[in-house]
Amino acid sequence: GIRRAIGARRQDIQLQFLIESVILSLVGGISGLALSLAGEWFASRFLPVELNWMIVLVAVVVSSAVGIFFGIFPARKAASLPPVVAIRS
Repeated sequence: GIRRAIGARRQDIQLQFLIESVILSLVGGISGLALSLAGEWFASRFLPVELNWMIVLVAVVVSSAVGIFFGIFPARKAASLPPVVAIRS
């Protein structure tokens, strides 16, 4: 709301929301990757475990796609609000 009030365009706000959602989804994907590597290391001490890197790549891509997909909707909603309404809510 404040950005709209000082003259930010809709595209600027959508881009900001999209960048934030991509960064958050990548951080989540990388955190999940780190946890899976730690789990694989721990499990390999007791069981014969092997990590499939194609599945890891697919998981990171899917987490990024979900973040982008669900980041677009709030971005459009926030960018379309009038400045007064956005600041009030």
